[in-house]
Amino acid sequence: MSDLDLKKAVIEIENGLVDANLGGNLYKKRIGKQGQGKRSAYRVLFLMKVADKVIFAHGFSKSEQDNITKQQLEGFKIMAEAFLSLTDEQIKVLIDNQNLVEINNE
Repeated sequence: MSDLDLKKAVIEIENGLVDANLGGNLYKKRIGKQGQGKRSAYRVLFLMKVADKVIFAHGFSKSEQDNITKQQLEGFKIMAEAFLSLTDEQIKVLIDNQNLVEINNE
């Protein structure tokens, strides 16, 4: 999946087109594979405060994994709380150290 696919998914979530709000600022979105629909494509998890911060957390193919486990869900919620409470400066340090990759809005 491309950066453009991720950007489109975020825009759809911001416009209310959410496949699943998993609670704790964790959202699941389906992204279609090139030349295929969304039904059997990718599942993507975003840590997201709408109109503030978005962090791509995990992506998987439907053929690889049907869904995340309850244990994974709880882990992602903890991750969302930690990452979404970071300041802009802390996020910049993570990007500068290549611990996070920024996708430009262009």
